Amino acid sequence: MKPALRVSSEYGIASVFVMMVLLSELLGWPLGRAMGRNFYEFSLRMIILVPCIFALIGLLDVWVPKESIQKHIGEGSGIRGGFYMILLAFFQGGPLYAAFPVAHLLRRKGSSVRNVFIYLGAFSTLKAPMMMFEISSLGWKFSLIRALAAVPVFVLVAEIMTRCTRPGELPMDRM
Repeated sequence: MKPALRVSSEYGIASVFVMMVLLSELLGWPLGRAMGRNFYEFSLRMIILVPCIFALIGLLDVWVPKESIQKHIGEGSGIRGGFYMILLAFFQGGPLYAAFPVAHLLRRKGSSVRNVFIYLGAFSTLKAPMMMFEISSLGWKFSLIRALAAVPVFVLVAEIMTRCTRPGELPMDRM
C-alpha cells in the first residue's frame, strides 16, 4: 500500500468513527453515546499518562548505560536476565500500553529478545498493584498458584517467540 493511501485510509477510519459518535449523539443512540464517552475518558487518561511514561523512559535511556543492560539482560544473561525482567515488570505500574515503549528501549539498549518477551508477559500478569488487588479479592493461595503457573508459561512463550524470530525481524530492531 502506498504511504499516501495508507495515511488517507487511517484518517478515513478516524473520520467515520467521529461521524458515527456525532450521529449517535444527535439521534440519542445509547450505545453510540457510551462509545463516545468511553473514548473521551480513555483519551484523557492517555493525554495525562503518556507524557509521564515517555519522561521516565527518557530518564532511563539517559541514566542507564547500554553496557549495563547488555551485561545483565543481554544475550548471555540466561535465567538471571529473565529474573531481572520479572522483577522490573513486578515493580512497575500502569496499563499494558506503557510496557511497549519500555520494551522497545530495553531492546534498543541490548536486551535479548527472550528477555523482552519475558518482560511483556510478566508485565501483563505479575504487576505488584494487580497482585495486591488479586490477593485482597481472591486470597493469597489463589494468587500464588496463579503467579507460579504463569511464570513458566510466559518463559516458554518467550523461548518459542525467540526461536521464531530472526535477527532484525522485530520492528524495534529496525528503528
